[in-house]
Amino acid sequence: MIGPAPAKINLALVVGPRRDDGNHDLVTVYQRIDLADRLAVEPARETTVIGFEDSIVRRALALLPGGWHVRIEKHVPVAAGLGGGSSDAATALRLANAQLDEPLTADALDAVAARVGADVPFFLHDGPQLGSGDGTRLEALDLPQDYAVLVLVPGGIAKRSTGDVYAAFDSRGGEAGFDERAAALRSALRAVRRPRDLAALPPNDLASSALADELTCAGAFRADVSGAGPALYGLFHSVDDAARAQRSLRGLGRTFVTVPAWYG
Repeated sequence: MIGPAPAKINLALVVGPRRDDGNHDLVTVYQRIDLADRLAVEPARETTVIGFEDSIVRRALALLPGGWHVRIEKHVPVAAGLGGGSSDAATALRLANAQLDEPLTADALDAVAARVGADVPFFLHDGPQLGSGDGTRLEALDLPQDYAVLVLVPGGIAKRSTGDVYAAFDSRGGEAGFDERAAALRSALRAVRRPRDLAALPPNDLASSALADELTCAGAFRADVSGAGPALYGLFHSVDDAARAQRSLRGLGRTFVTVPAWYG
C-alpha cells in the first residue's frame, strides 16, 4: 500500500512545566500542510526500510505484528520542526494496520502511536487539531483552510536537538504563567472566523526567530517558528502572494509554497 506522509506546522505552541514522564505539558494547534513524504508499506518476513533510513518508522512498526518492507520517498525537510519523522511513523502504522488480518481499532492504533512519539497520533486524524497534555490528547478544530503557507528552512543554521530546545526553555523559566497562556490560546481560537484571525494566536513559546519579521515584511499576516524549529512558516491570503514572498526570501534558505491539507 502507498500513501502520503504530510508535514505539519504548529499554528501556536504554549509550553508549560516538565511532567513526571519527562515530557512537558503543552497546548498546541496542529495544522497539516500539503508538503509530504510518500511511503510504500507491504508485509515481509522482517522489517526493512529503504530510500531514507528512519528509526522512528522501525520503532513504530515493531509495535505491530509481523515484518514490513517500507520505501520512503523523502520530501519533508529533516529535523526542521515540521514533524516529518512523526508523520512517516503514523503513515507506516496506518498502512501496515490496514493490511493486518485483524486490524487495530482507531483507538487502539492511537494508543500505539502515542507510544512512538507525542506528535504521531495527530497524523492519524483528519483536519487541524488542538493537542494538549504532552500533545497526544487531541480535540478537532474548525479552522479556516483557505490560505497559503510559505515554509522557510533557514540556511546556515545548525538544528538544535529538541531536548536542547526544551532545556533552554526550562532554564529561562518559560513555564511561568502556563495556565493563563493556555487559556488565552483557547480564547483566541474561539474567535477565529477567517484566515487573518489566526494572526491573534499567541507566538511559539519554545522557539523564536528574527526571520519571522522578514516573512511579515514580505506580506505574511502571521509568521512564526514551527515546533522546536528551525523551520518557520508564513501565512498568506493566496498562493500568488506566497510565491512572491518566496522569490524575495529565497536567499535566506530553502523555501516551499504549500497549502493546508485536511488529511494524509
